[in-house]
Amino acid sequence: MVIRYFSAVVRLQKFLADAGVASRRASEQLILAGRVAVNGETVRELGSKVEPGHDLVSLDGQPLRAKRKIYVALNKPRGLVCSRNDDLERPTIYDLLPKEWGHLHSVGRLDYNSEGLIFLTNDGEFSLRLTHPRYGVRKKYRATVEGRVDGERLRQLTRGLWHQGETLKAEKARLISASHSQSVVELELAEGKYREVRRLFEAQGLTVKRLERFQIGKIKLGELRAGKWRTLTEPEIKSLLG
Repeated sequence: MVIRYFSAVVRLQKFLADAGVASRRASEQLILAGRVAVNGETVRELGSKVEPGHDLVSLDGQPLRAKRKIYVALNKPRGLVCSRNDDLERPTIYDLLPKEWGHLHSVGRLDYNSEGLIFLTNDGEFSLRLTHPRYGVRKKYRATVEGRVDGERLRQLTRGLWHQGETLKAEKARLISASHSQSVVELELAEGKYREVRRLFEAQGLTVKRLERFQIGKIKLGELRAGKWRTLTEPEIKSLLG
């Protein structure tokens, strides 16, 4: 499998920070001091930009190289936690990845009994864009619920429900199937509070038997099998950041 890395024009101080030289603020001082050169030319302007992988950046004459950014899509099975280490010694999603990717962090979480699409990366800004409410990246879930979800309960999901001191709300909710014993509902969320899908149904006295996240932004789970991973393509990464 070919690993694709995303490259784009970035501010010089961000490049220095990504290379592990110093924090962004400290990197600004290095630039102002004339210690940084781009393609052999000393740069003292803080607004300067470079393209990692194309421009040659050096500090005090020593070439620098930014850490390669990695973006992984994983189909998380049930029965795994998303942290690197678990106090209960339960298996983690990192058991499914190559050992050299143990430094990656998950973008958001799926609880122990939930399954489906989750991203892992070493790019903090990518994680922020996908998890902070102000960016409103939509996530789609398929929930199998005990009992019958009728039209009124479906409408309540999008009107909002009060649960454990806060309002929970799905942007969209669609009933896929329903019987007296169970119902299948697709939900689209923009914020993704802690266990929000399960709590939306708990607020209605319903229990979720199975929960799968099948889409984040424009990226779908597709044919990625449970326990398998793949790297995101550059167009996919751009679509999530756009």
